[in-house]
Amino acid sequence: MAFAVAVALACIVTDPRAQDVAVLDLRGTCSVFDSFVIATGASDRQMRAVIGHIDEHAQGVVQSCFGSSGQGGTWILADYIDAVVHLFDEERRYYCDPDLLWADATRVEWPQSATP
Repeated sequence: MAFAVAVALACIVTDPRAQDVAVLDLRGTCSVFDSFVIATGASDRQMRAVIGHIDEHAQGVVQSCFGSSGQGGTWILADYIDAVVHLFDEERRYYCDPDLLWADATRVEWPQSATP
């Protein structure tokens, strides 16, 4: 179930043109979360629009956002219970390098042309 939600979120995130979208299977790697959706946005405005787009289009697919947090337009985290979305600007994603941080996690293949 969590991966269906993560893939649906990845499709929604991709729709407003977020880039480098990855879905990570964290089971066995992290005791708190089952999956992450990690993406890069071009600007603070675009990242906020992506979260708004998820909230608008995800009804019936995922639960409402449980909570969100961010750091001055360079990173937004949104918790959708079954999956957590991390949106970074390019510089912060390079600096934090979540792909390396979670290198032990399995990347989930998903149809990037799919709709949620």
